[in-house]
Amino acid sequence: MKYTASEKRYETMKYNRCGKSGLMLPAVSLGLWHNFGTNDDFETMRQMCFTAFDSGITHFDLANNYGPLPGSAETNFGKILKEDFTSYRDELIISTKAGYRMWDGPYGEWGSRKYLIASLDQSLKRMGLEYVDIFYHHRMDPDTPLEETMLALDQIVKSGKALYVGLSNYDGETMIKASKILEELRTPFIINQNRYNIFDRTIERNGLKAQAPKKGKGIITFSPLAQGLLTDRYLNGIPEDSRISKSGVFLHKSDVTPERLSQITELNKLAKERGQTLAQLALSWILKDDSVTSVLIGASRPSQITDCIRCIENTKFTADELNRINKI
Repeated sequence: MKYTASEKRYETMKYNRCGKSGLMLPAVSLGLWHNFGTNDDFETMRQMCFTAFDSGITHFDLANNYGPLPGSAETNFGKILKEDFTSYRDELIISTKAGYRMWDGPYGEWGSRKYLIASLDQSLKRMGLEYVDIFYHHRMDPDTPLEETMLALDQIVKSGKALYVGLSNYDGETMIKASKILEELRTPFIINQNRYNIFDRTIERNGLKAQAPKKGKGIITFSPLAQGLLTDRYLNGIPEDSRISKSGVFLHKSDVTPERLSQITELNKLAKERGQTLAQLALSWILKDDSVTSVLIGASRPSQITDCIRCIENTKFTADELNRINKI
């Protein structure tokens, strides 16, 4: 059956300005890091995209290596775009990245001009697109000159293959250096994508969270639920269908310590007091201040998306609640 988007899709979602740019992003965006790969159910992928867009999620985030197999998330999403979203393309923000290993040999990873431009060309073919809305360099490269990487991003925009560029997994100091280069080139660098959640405050320590707003850049965060730890899935131990049980690649049994379980239990109590699920609390906590433009969620079924979106109903925290979270 042909998909028709809900006429009410923009009624409840909140949209935030991305730094000082003209671009607005939904407070909640959908990431395709997991569950859009070769071995996942295609119809479930479609339904998750439908649920997201019907709920006002206009931003879909990918990377060249998302899968598995690498590239398969873009291929699957490209099929969904062609079959179901062609008429809605101008309502969508589609982002992808390059930086991690994608193919064999010396040109298949990091931050060279050769790799970034070749990778984006591959991504566009997989998704059947002429351009992406945001293209990210996916990680800092300790060996390639920063100027080369930034010039490649500039060329990508000027060639019409991306409307904006972003940096992912950069620290505050390197982001400032990159921003200076891109500002001189007049390249529309507008956003940083970093891991951030109640348990992982790295961007607070490395200066990224403080410096990005000062430079007029947005922040979008991934892994807001700490790979599922900040949900009710682990309140009673490790479920059989968890990522730990499946592979242990992203979350390990050693992560689920008695101390961590105690923290989760205490956070869940606070969530109930606020009338939220633990996942909603964790997402609301990220969106509590203006420095974060959007939070990326992952999902394995449509109902998880619907549940997570409810976090926008209450992103205000009292000083006492914030102190309790920090103490926990």
